[in-house]
Amino acid sequence: MPPLRPRARPRRGARGAVSSVSVDEGLPIAYEVLEKGIPVLASDGVQVGTVHHVVAAPEQDIFHGIVIAVPTGGRRFVEAADVDALHERGVDLRIDSEAAAQLPEPHGGTAVYAEDPGAMKGWQHWVHLLGMRGDWRRED
Repeated sequence: MPPLRPRARPRRGARGAVSSVSVDEGLPIAYEVLEKGIPVLASDGVQVGTVHHVVAAPEQDIFHGIVIAVPTGGRRFVEAADVDALHERGVDLRIDSEAAAQLPEPHGGTAVYAEDPGAMKGWQHWVHLLGMRGDWRRED
């Protein structure tokens, strides 16, 4: 395996010029160990905030996204589909800084659905299976 190298990330200078600098984000990590305060970088290399907290359902191993603290003092929700990579010292997004500025503020909890193993034994399980519905129920 080749040695890990710092990733070259474009950065905006004082006059808006984009330059490439080397940022050592560390090793890739799982969402369960992502720490508060880690820098969040947009795809164009601009830091758009820091990690405030992870939004997940660890019992079902579902990563919903992260809430970031932005420099203007607010918070924004980044859904999992917009997160490119998680590292020890940085989070990379798939969206650029302009799209990151338009992210929504976090609100409420995300619904979690679970399959009920007890319901999978009866005849209703087979009806749901044939109807392609599954035995899912909403957890509150």
